[in-house]
Amino acid sequence: MTSTETHAALSREPFPYPVGAARRAEAARYLAGVLALALAYVAAAKGAQALHYTASVSAIWPPAGVGIAALYLAGIRWWPGIFLGELIINGELLASNNGLPVGSLIGQQAGNMAEVIVGALLVRRLIGRRAALDRTDQVGGMLLALGTATAISATVGTISILAGGVITHSEVPTFWRTWWLGDSAGALVAFPLIVTWARAPKATWRRLATWEGVLLLAAVIVLAVVSISINEAVTYLVFPALIWAAFRFGPAIAALSTAIAAVLAIGITAHEQGAFFKHQIDDRVLSTQLYILVAALTTLFLSAVVAERRRSTSDLVAARIREGERALEERHRIARELHDSVSQALFSMILHTRTAERALERQDADTAGALGRELNAIGELTRSAQGEMRALIFELGSEAVSDGFVAALTRHAEILSAQDGVKIRVDGPDHRPALTTQVETQLFGIGREALTNVVRHARASRASVRVEERGEQLCVEIDDNGCGFDPATTPTGHYGLESMRSRAAEIDALLTITSMRGGGTVIRVEVPLDGGRQGDARD
Repeated sequence: MTSTETHAALSREPFPYPVGAARRAEAARYLAGVLALALAYVAAAKGAQALHYTASVSAIWPPAGVGIAALYLAGIRWWPGIFLGELIINGELLASNNGLPVGSLIGQQAGNMAEVIVGALLVRRLIGRRAALDRTDQVGGMLLALGTATAISATVGTISILAGGVITHSEVPTFWRTWWLGDSAGALVAFPLIVTWARAPKATWRRLATWEGVLLLAAVIVLAVVSISINEAVTYLVFPALIWAAFRFGPAIAALSTAIAAVLAIGITAHEQGAFFKHQIDDRVLSTQLYILVAALTTLFLSAVVAERRRSTSDLVAARIREGERALEERHRIARELHDSVSQALFSMILHTRTAERALERQDADTAGALGRELNAIGELTRSAQGEMRALIFELGSEAVSDGFVAALTRHAEILSAQDGVKIRVDGPDHRPALTTQVETQLFGIGREALTNVVRHARASRASVRVEERGEQLCVEIDDNGCGFDPATTPTGHYGLESMRSRAAEIDALLTITSMRGGGTVIRVEVPLDGGRQGDARD
């Protein structure tokens, strides 16, 4: 292939790496990222070593969580940062002449590298990328991944130390347990803290920088110090503050609260104070590790459960809104079909009736008179049905409460009064109550059903509708002077009453019906105004 052909082939294929200055800049950024990760890894190790219980025992090992979180968020390609950090840590151990053979240090570094890489891969596999840890399955998947990864490090490290002659076979179970619990506790503290804060650090900080957030941190610090400092078994005192964080602030601040409690517990014990310090060294480490593990798991799972419940509530509200929109679309569809079919058929019947009446005018007078009266009656009934059909089409095809349900009830009452002679008075506030369209529609439906019952069944001469705002509630009251009825003996399934109860339940309103035979009926509906102000759908 000639140089020209080679250039043409390369121009057709996207070159996988940047060239020239761009490539050097990318390499510089990658190197800076590797160095930054190595420094963060070493800093986490230094923090753990600064709070050691003996010259060689740290209660937890947070670099495991730092490394797994970094590779989980940024990608496995940043593994050289972990490798460099491990080299620095092991180089310092070798220089300090602590008696660890070079082979044991190499095995320990290999186990830690496997821990971080396998842990990052497992977490990505089990909970996906950029998880918020706000689901119990995510917290469970994280726990499984971190537990498996730290077990790899503990196993390889223990074998390396045993092979170097640092420990005996009888010490292997205790050594492995301490290593595994230390790495697991460190990972459960560091990993959720980094992952949750990396999602939305500014929003999380704004949530924390409130009076309640400051009060929460103060409570965590005070209760953690008190629970560990006192030489009594009261370590559970910090849990109310951790539960507060889980319920009110979400996974990110809950993870921060757990980290604060863990650091204070380790720091106080490392300075030879508190209930844990009274134990033997092995029990001291074990007690601290179990305390941190239980606190972290409790807080993380509780915050995930709370987040799931909140999400379920939000999904339920969204589902109700969608169902309301679908019902509205269905109403419009029915209105179109009625207009195109039944309404047109009724109009045609009126035309044919008028044609028959005109034809009968030329027939025998007696016969024409009798048939004419019948046809006239048919025409009147048809026109009445057409009027009702048009009203129904208008109601289904448009928003009856477009200018408020009080105005809609007023119009409906005027129509009923004109048709049936019942005096109906509607009194309401001068302004439109702060309610959503859904709430107004259901209130109008209840009022319309109640007035229809007054006209058709109550044999009343008057009725009144009063709409009042009483504190944080809106009260709608419909009463009449009709024959009344006994609600206790009303057959179950009565369409009108069931319809009103269903509408009231839909908007979380309180519906009460007071009536007695011969004493009229009072129907009262009470609905919160606060709920109506939230999510107003009229805009």
